[in-house]
Amino acid sequence: MQIERKNYSHLDAPVGPYVHAVSYNGLLFLSGLTAFNTPAQGQDLVTQAESVFGQLKRTLEAEETGFETLIKVTLFVTEFADLDRFRAVLFNAYQDNLPASTLIQVNRLFSPDIKIEVEAIAAVSSSKNP
Repeated sequence: MQIERKNYSHLDAPVGPYVHAVSYNGLLFLSGLTAFNTPAQGQDLVTQAESVFGQLKRTLEAEETGFETLIKVTLFVTEFADLDRFRAVLFNAYQDNLPASTLIQVNRLFSPDIKIEVEAIAAVSSSKNP
């Protein structure tokens, strides 16, 4: 049993007691991604979602894979504003490879100007160096 804890250079260094991802047995468990410290911070939900899914794409690429390997996505949002445009961001990212998904509205995330946080689980073929 090999558990590998990973941090990625394209993401801000964690400031709390966590790593960006943990891989185990062909699965990659990604910590919550947000628009914090990006140009999208403080913008609307759709803009932040685009930023977060860009981060997710780069993280999957660092593992030499893509959205087609997503198994489960959990999305925490502070509002359901412009839900049609928000869903369009998701469909654009997933294409024909829809993952299992849960969308949860929360009162607030760790910063008042953050409107979305996304956790994901993806299948990865082998251990990669981020």
